Amino acid sequence: MMGAAPAPGESEIMRELAEVGYEVESVADLRTSGVRYRDAIPALLSGLQRTQDPKVKGEIVRALSVPWAKPAATGPLIEEFKQVEDETGMGLRWTVGNALEVLWDDARFEELVALVLDESFGKAREMVVLGLGRSKKPEAGSVAIELLDDPVVSGHAVKALRKLKDPRARKGLERMLDDDRAWVRKEAQRALTALG
Repeated sequence: MMGAAPAPGESEIMRELAEVGYEVESVADLRTSGVRYRDAIPALLSGLQRTQDPKVKGEIVRALSVPWAKPAATGPLIEEFKQVEDETGMGLRWTVGNALEVLWDDARFEELVALVLDESFGKAREMVVLGLGRSKKPEAGSVAIELLDDPVVSGHAVKALRKLKDPRARKGLERMLDDDRAWVRKEAQRALTALG
Protein backbone atom coordinates (compact mmCIF):
# COMPACT_ATOMS: atom_id res chain seq x y z
CA MET A 1 0.00 0.00 0.00
CA MET A 2 1.63 3.25 -1.10
CA GLY A 3 0.92 6.64 0.41
CA ALA A 4 2.46 9.33 2.53
CA ALA A 5 5.78 8.59 4.20
CA PRO A 6 5.50 8.27 7.96
CA ALA A 7 6.09 11.40 10.00
CA PRO A 8 8.92 11.40 12.54
CA GLY A 9 7.62 9.60 15.61
CA GLU A 10 5.28 7.47 13.53
CA SER A 11 7.75 4.66 12.78
CA GLU A 12 7.28 2.89 16.15
CA ILE A 13 3.52 2.89 15.57
CA MET A 14 4.13 1.47 12.06
CA ARG A 15 6.15 -1.38 13.63
CA GLU A 16 3.35 -2.14 16.11
CA LEU A 17 0.77 -2.09 13.32
CA ALA A 18 2.92 -4.46 11.22
CA GLU A 19 3.08 -6.86 14.21
CA VAL A 20 -0.71 -7.17 14.13
CA GLY A 21 -0.82 -7.59 10.36
CA TYR A 22 -1.11 -4.05 8.99
CA GLU A 23 1.81 -3.30 6.68
CA VAL A 24 1.12 0.37 5.95
CA GLU A 25 3.44 3.28 5.34
CA SER A 26 1.57 5.74 7.55
CA VAL A 27 -1.39 5.95 9.93
CA ALA A 28 -3.21 7.88 7.19
CA ASP A 29 -2.79 4.86 4.88
CA LEU A 30 -4.38 2.61 7.50
CA ARG A 31 -7.33 4.99 7.83
CA THR A 32 -7.94 5.10 4.06
CA SER A 33 -7.30 1.38 3.48
CA GLY A 34 -10.99 0.40 3.46
CA VAL A 35 -10.19 -2.36 5.97
CA ARG A 36 -11.88 -2.78 9.39
CA TYR A 37 -8.70 -2.60 11.46
CA ARG A 38 -10.31 -3.52 14.80
CA ASP A 39 -7.22 -5.36 16.07
CA ALA A 40 -5.05 -2.29 15.31
CA ILE A 41 -6.93 -0.17 17.89
CA PRO A 42 -4.63 -1.10 20.84
CA ALA A 43 -1.52 -0.09 18.82
CA LEU A 44 -3.17 3.19 17.83
CA LEU A 45 -4.13 3.93 21.45
CA SER A 46 -0.61 3.12 22.59
CA GLY A 47 0.79 5.47 19.93
CA LEU A 48 -1.65 8.21 20.94
CA GLN A 49 -0.36 8.02 24.50
CA ARG A 50 3.33 8.05 23.52
CA THR A 51 3.58 10.58 20.72
CA GLN A 52 3.95 14.31 21.35
CA ASP A 53 3.83 15.28 17.66
CA PRO A 54 0.46 17.05 17.05
CA LYS A 55 0.39 15.98 13.38
CA VAL A 56 0.88 12.30 14.28
CA LYS A 57 -1.64 12.61 17.12
CA GLY A 58 -4.13 14.07 14.65
CA GLU A 59 -3.65 11.14 12.24
CA ILE A 60 -4.08 8.65 15.08
CA VAL A 61 -7.24 10.39 16.29
CA ARG A 62 -8.67 10.35 12.74
CA ALA A 63 -7.83 6.63 12.51
CA LEU A 64 -9.69 6.10 15.80
CA SER A 65 -12.76 7.98 14.48
CA VAL A 66 -14.43 4.74 13.41
CA PRO A 67 -17.33 2.86 15.05
CA TRP A 68 -15.22 -0.26 15.65
CA ALA A 69 -12.84 1.70 17.93
CA LYS A 70 -15.68 1.86 20.49
CA PRO A 71 -15.65 1.34 23.44
CA ALA A 72 -11.86 0.97 23.77
CA ALA A 73 -11.00 4.42 22.37
CA THR A 74 -13.74 6.50 24.00
CA GLY A 75 -12.13 6.90 27.44
CA PRO A 76 -8.62 7.70 26.14
CA LEU A 77 -10.07 10.23 23.68
CA ILE A 78 -12.07 11.94 26.45
CA GLU A 79 -8.78 12.33 28.34
CA GLU A 80 -7.00 13.56 25.20
CA PHE A 81 -9.75 16.14 24.63
CA LYS A 82 -9.21 17.52 28.14
CA GLN A 83 -5.40 17.55 28.02
CA VAL A 84 -4.51 18.65 24.49
CA GLU A 85 -2.88 22.05 24.06
CA ASP A 86 -5.01 23.80 21.47
CA GLU A 87 -4.81 27.56 21.10
CA THR A 88 -7.35 27.95 18.31
CA GLY A 89 -10.04 25.55 19.45
CA MET A 90 -10.26 24.28 15.87
CA GLY A 91 -7.11 22.15 15.76
CA LEU A 92 -6.35 18.87 17.45
CA ARG A 93 -8.98 19.25 20.20
CA TRP A 94 -11.70 19.78 17.57
CA THR A 95 -10.46 16.64 15.76
CA VAL A 96 -10.70 14.68 19.03
CA GLY A 97 -14.22 16.08 19.55
CA ASN A 98 -15.14 14.87 16.08
CA ALA A 99 -13.91 11.38 17.03
CA LEU A 100 -15.99 11.49 20.21
CA GLU A 101 -19.10 12.24 18.14
CA VAL A 102 -18.46 9.07 16.10
CA LEU A 103 -17.67 7.05 19.25
CA TRP A 104 -20.48 8.50 21.41
CA ASP A 105 -21.08 6.01 24.22
CA ASP A 106 -23.92 6.43 26.72
CA ALA A 107 -21.83 4.42 29.20
CA ARG A 108 -19.68 7.60 29.37
CA PHE A 109 -22.62 10.02 29.20
CA GLU A 110 -21.67 12.07 32.29
CA GLU A 111 -18.06 12.53 31.12
CA LEU A 112 -19.13 13.57 27.62
CA VAL A 113 -21.74 15.99 28.97
CA ALA A 114 -19.08 17.52 31.24
CA LEU A 115 -17.05 18.29 28.08
CA VAL A 116 -19.95 19.92 26.22
CA LEU A 117 -20.90 22.07 29.19
CA ASP A 118 -17.33 23.32 29.80
CA GLU A 119 -17.24 26.61 27.89
CA SER A 120 -13.45 26.83 28.28
CA PHE A 121 -13.22 24.25 25.45
CA GLY A 122 -14.87 26.72 23.05
CA LYS A 123 -15.62 25.61 19.47
CA ALA A 124 -13.82 22.32 20.00
CA ARG A 125 -17.05 21.13 21.69
CA GLU A 126 -19.11 21.43 18.49
CA MET A 127 -18.94 17.81 17.35
CA VAL A 128 -19.25 16.41 20.89
CA VAL A 129 -22.49 18.41 21.16
CA LEU A 130 -23.59 16.80 17.90
CA GLY A 131 -22.92 13.44 19.57
CA LEU A 132 -25.80 14.13 21.97
CA GLY A 133 -28.02 13.27 19.00
CA ARG A 134 -26.72 9.68 19.19
CA SER A 135 -27.66 9.29 22.84
CA LYS A 136 -30.53 7.10 24.03
CA LYS A 137 -30.57 8.84 27.43
CA PRO A 138 -33.62 11.03 28.10
CA GLU A 139 -31.30 13.64 29.68
CA ALA A 140 -29.60 14.20 26.30
CA GLY A 141 -32.51 16.37 25.16
CA SER A 142 -32.29 18.51 28.30
CA VAL A 143 -28.56 19.09 27.79
CA ALA A 144 -29.03 20.00 24.11
CA ILE A 145 -31.88 22.39 24.99
CA GLU A 146 -29.63 24.06 27.58
CA LEU A 147 -26.92 24.47 24.93
CA LEU A 148 -29.28 26.49 22.71
CA ASP A 149 -28.27 29.39 24.99
CA ASP A 150 -24.55 28.85 24.27
CA PRO A 151 -23.82 30.86 21.09
CA VAL A 152 -20.60 28.92 20.43
CA VAL A 153 -22.32 25.54 20.05
CA SER A 154 -26.03 26.40 19.71
CA GLY A 155 -26.14 25.44 16.02
CA HIS A 156 -24.76 21.99 16.77
CA ALA A 157 -27.28 21.66 19.63
CA VAL A 158 -30.04 22.33 17.08
CA LYS A 159 -28.65 19.52 14.87
CA ALA A 160 -28.56 17.15 17.86
CA LEU A 161 -32.15 18.05 18.75
CA ARG A 162 -33.28 17.24 15.20
CA LYS A 163 -32.04 13.68 15.76
CA LEU A 164 -33.42 13.45 19.30
CA LYS A 165 -36.93 14.68 18.33
CA ASP A 166 -37.49 15.91 21.90
CA PRO A 167 -40.88 17.72 22.05
CA ARG A 168 -39.58 19.85 24.97
CA ALA A 169 -37.24 21.54 22.46
CA ARG A 170 -40.02 23.15 20.40
CA LYS A 171 -39.90 26.58 22.10
CA GLY A 172 -36.10 26.80 21.93
CA LEU A 173 -36.05 25.65 18.30
CA GLU A 174 -38.67 28.25 17.36
CA ARG A 175 -36.41 30.89 18.90
CA MET A 176 -33.50 29.60 16.77
CA LEU A 177 -35.51 30.40 13.61
CA ASP A 178 -34.33 34.01 14.20
CA ASP A 179 -30.63 33.11 14.54
CA ASP A 180 -28.13 35.27 12.61
CA ARG A 181 -26.69 32.19 10.87
CA ALA A 182 -28.64 30.89 7.86
CA TRP A 183 -27.50 27.29 8.38
CA VAL A 184 -28.78 27.35 11.98
CA ARG A 185 -32.17 28.74 10.89
CA LYS A 186 -32.38 25.96 8.29
CA GLU A 187 -31.46 23.28 10.87
CA ALA A 188 -34.02 24.69 13.33
CA GLN A 189 -36.72 24.46 10.64
CA ARG A 190 -35.70 20.85 9.88
CA ALA A 191 -35.74 20.00 13.60
CA LEU A 192 -39.23 21.50 14.01
CA THR A 193 -40.44 19.58 10.95
CA ALA A 194 -39.03 16.37 12.52
CA LEU A 195 -41.12 17.10 15.63
CA GLY A 196 -44.25 17.21 13.43
